[in-house]
Amino acid sequence: MNILSDFISYSGFANVTWGHIVMILLGCVLMYLGIAKSYEPLLLVPIGFGILMGNIPFMQDAGMQLGIYEDGSVLNYLYFGVIKGIYPPLIFLGIGAMTDFSALLSNPKMVLLGAAAQIGIFLTFLGASWLGFTPMEAGAIGIIGGADGPTAIFLSSRLAPHLMGVIAISAYSYMALVPILQPPVMKLLTTPKERVIKMKPVRNVPKVEKILFPIIGFLLTAFIAPTALPLLGMLFFGNLLKESGVTDRLADTAKNGLVNTVTILLGLTVGASTQATTFLTWQAVGIFALGALSFIVATAGGVLFAKLMNLFLKKGKKINPLCGAAGVSAVPDSARVVQHVGLEYDKTNYLLMHAMGPNVAGVIGSAVGAGILLAVLGKGL
Repeated sequence: MNILSDFISYSGFANVTWGHIVMILLGCVLMYLGIAKSYEPLLLVPIGFGILMGNIPFMQDAGMQLGIYEDGSVLNYLYFGVIKGIYPPLIFLGIGAMTDFSALLSNPKMVLLGAAAQIGIFLTFLGASWLGFTPMEAGAIGIIGGADGPTAIFLSSRLAPHLMGVIAISAYSYMALVPILQPPVMKLLTTPKERVIKMKPVRNVPKVEKILFPIIGFLLTAFIAPTALPLLGMLFFGNLLKESGVTDRLADTAKNGLVNTVTILLGLTVGASTQATTFLTWQAVGIFALGALSFIVATAGGVLFAKLMNLFLKKGKKINPLCGAAGVSAVPDSARVVQHVGLEYDKTNYLLMHAMGPNVAGVIGSAVGAGILLAVLGKGL
């Protein structure tokens, strides 16, 4: 009977709380969105299951090294890649190897839309500061507006590690909800006439330009924001592997095996870090609210800046303002949203390639934005 009593005391049934139940339900919701709705399944399914793993109740003082925050546990070792910012640059390496910058090179002015959308980062930073978060916490929260999960994890691991789980879940959740969050903002800020603007076909970009771009782009952006070196370096290096034409095996490894492995480890450990005791707080609710606002502001910033640019562009060279919404770095989902909304008003107006320009520019912009915040706020680290 003593053995049976000890067994029961160690079981999850004896240690469960309402918080564990809520978090397990949240994990199931994220997996449902990923599986049934196909909202960023490669991210939400690992994160959702990781939440389940992180919220299985057990006796905390048993010394069995089970939890992700317990020294010596397997999950704690895997989580090392998150808290030390190892996983995000590796994911950026894969992103670079998968990304074609031709749309941006074909129409370089579209980079301005990617830059304009980063206003979501800095306005969210101000909003978080106004709500009482410390400057470093506000900076980590602000990066949610960049719509880039790896960048959010990288910056929060430096500025506010205690908020990293909440920030990561918020960033990835809203990235998955881009098809829901962006269209209302895009339609509200544009007129029917603007939505049917047709843009000139993108030009054929010579191979030499594709090879030079990651080298020149890296040098330029790294000089602007050296603190974002791990992200920018890996992003442009991955793209060079793709475009050089002589490192196909390396590029294939980066965009397939490596990025898939790291995505699994990142998703599971980030999900497991959101334990009920650290996640279910009013502070977390505020971060989620700021995250939603930041996505809306970023989308609006890109659309409105495209409208501003059109005031100075000649007829026939104007930009469809819907493309400004792709300035957030949720690649390629926000570009697909632009394509979908554009086709609602003109079945012959294909905007996908045009939207990919600001979309990939947004990836670079969010990394530069993170570097600026880290340089300004992380001096004492």
